[in-house]
Parts: sequence; C-alpha cells; structure tokens
Amino acid sequence: MFMTSLTAKRQENFYVSTPHADTRLSVETDAAGALAYDTPLGITNPPIDELLDRASSKYALVIYAAKRARQINDYYNQLGDGILEYVGPLVEPGLQEKPLSIAMREIHEDLLEHTEGE
Repeated sequence: MFMTSLTAKRQENFYVSTPHADTRLSVETDAAGALAYDTPLGITNPPIDELLDRASSKYALVIYAAKRARQINDYYNQLGDGILEYVGPLVEPGLQEKPLSIAMREIHEDLLEHTEGE
C-alpha cells in the first residue's frame, strides 16, 4: 500500500461500486492528520496498457473497440425484432456493463480478429 507517511494513525475503508469488481479504496491519516491514499484505479478494466499491443496505435485501438461496441449495441437493439444479423457479446457481460467495456474485454481476451484499415 502506498502511503505518504510512515506512521499511520487511523484507516477508513471506502467501497467503490464498479461493474468489474468490488474495489476498496483505503484512506489513512498519518500522525499529523494528513491524508494518504492508495494508488488510484484506472478508468478501464482491462487497463489500456494491456490493450495497446493488440493494435498499432491508441487511435487504432479506439476505432477497433468502438466498431465492436457498435456491433454489440446493434445486437441488443435487434433482439426484440427477432433478427440475428449481429454477433452478441463473446464474454459474459456484467450487470449494466456498457458495450464499450464488453468490447475491450473481448479484445483483451483475444476473442476477435482485426485487420487494420477495415
């Protein structure tokens, strides 16, 4: 755990609700009463750094994930019509997980093949 001071007096735990996991943010105070925090969590799960090796650049990754997220969104929209033109999520979606998060997890698990320029 990262602390700005060597002596910790009190610890409070805050639980953050995320669609990916139960996450705990620990906040401590040192002897002088200054606050010390754990390293903050990234905004995506899986982390962007782990996804960058699956595309030639950040921009290509964004386009790749956005196209797949659009397909997932279209899949959910067509379910009521009985048309099965699009492929649904290839990973088990979490409760209220957004299509972009699902797409990034699919990319991370190498479930998709992508040719740049398409």
